[in-house]
Amino acid sequence: MTELLTDRISRQVRSRPAAPAVRTAGESVGYPEFWARVTRVAAGLAGLRRVAVLPASDIDSLVTVAAAMHAGVSVVLLHRHLLPDQLRRVLEVADPGAVVAAAPQHRRLRRMGFAGVIHTAAELTSDGVAHGARPDAELLAGITSGTTGEPKVFVRDQASWAATLDRSDRTFDIGPGDTVAVPGVLDHTHFLYGALHALTRGATVDLRPAADALADGATHLYSVPTLAWDVVRAARGTHESVREVLSSAARWPANGRAALRDVLPNAALTHFYGASELSFVSFDRGLGAADDYAAGELFDGVEVDIRAGRVFVRSDMVFRGYLTRTAVVDGPVGGWVSVGDRGALDGRRLRLFGRTGEMLIRGGLNVEPAAVEAALTAIPGITEAACVGVADERWGQVPVAVIVVGGRAPDIEEIRRRLRATLPAPSVPARIQMLDALPRTPRGKLDRPALLAAIS
Repeated sequence: MTELLTDRISRQVRSRPAAPAVRTAGESVGYPEFWARVTRVAAGLAGLRRVAVLPASDIDSLVTVAAAMHAGVSVVLLHRHLLPDQLRRVLEVADPGAVVAAAPQHRRLRRMGFAGVIHTAAELTSDGVAHGARPDAELLAGITSGTTGEPKVFVRDQASWAATLDRSDRTFDIGPGDTVAVPGVLDHTHFLYGALHALTRGATVDLRPAADALADGATHLYSVPTLAWDVVRAARGTHESVREVLSSAARWPANGRAALRDVLPNAALTHFYGASELSFVSFDRGLGAADDYAAGELFDGVEVDIRAGRVFVRSDMVFRGYLTRTAVVDGPVGGWVSVGDRGALDGRRLRLFGRTGEMLIRGGLNVEPAAVEAALTAIPGITEAACVGVADERWGQVPVAVIVVGGRAPDIEEIRRRLRATLPAPSVPARIQMLDALPRTPRGKLDRPALLAAIS
């Protein structure tokens, strides 16, 4: 029988009655109080099909999301960077029965163009009973787009999240007595999932900034590579209590992992590849493989098929499809789905070469941006790198690299010299430019249009 997410949390309430569940800068609640708040809000949401939530890093946001999932009401997960037209289109497609946000988020929603009623979790409480969710019930309607383009609303069901929780249980070492630092805003599914999974394991979720959580003995850290660099830069010593770092999003360069290991010397560094539509696909640990394209070993139960260079995935964790006003469309075909990544498979180990359409052609020769980026971040002092194609009258396209440096980085001529020793001549960037930070979408991915605007 499938044990759903909130069934797992309620089991921890019974076994961990005195344990802290969630901690913020201004509040800490135990498992019994957290669960009582969840059930009261769930009763108030009963009967709705969907509820839109704009979460922040607070307990009420986590209560609202868990309550909806407990009641079998799908969470339309809004994020703070939606433009007014995007928010309007998402709400038109999802048609939620209510829009919920903590009071400090109401002004943000108004700036985003929402003129309707905004509820708080407290306003939705009821003494009634929520009848619970079914495995086939819609659990989450998330948004895949960044700050530009038409928002795409993907749909995950209760069973697919339960399967993802099972993989986390088998792969990550989280249990009662642990403290899981979740410093990212909960409108990012990576951090929201990290908080919810920790609650299913009887751990304490610490929603404070990473520096505060680490200083107080956190045992786990949910991260993305850019946040990991922030931890390194802010460190005033080591944090030996951390046993595991769980990272997703863009590729995590080996030098970034090595820098974080100096700060968290006892931590296993785990980076996983996946997507909103795919959930977990593969993971690696430590400083990463010498192969710059390595994406790690497939999770249990995940199958990968390479078709004309594209990665197709099949598992019990994948999404249903994309939500439109009339139906859920473009879901898996025969269980298989692709998000356009290119790659290769060697046994159970996956290699990734970037997204379809990212490869550029310089004078008739292929240039892999991922290879250029990997060569750049292998140079000490370069913390992040991106490579994009720029139009050129002679060559058609040429690669241009943008780098972010920290500490003692070589000068541009030395960087070029090192690249010429490791890359084919067509892949050596025609220009290398430094920025303070790479532009990214709200989901942490490289914002290529913004990057091209910055270098043009």
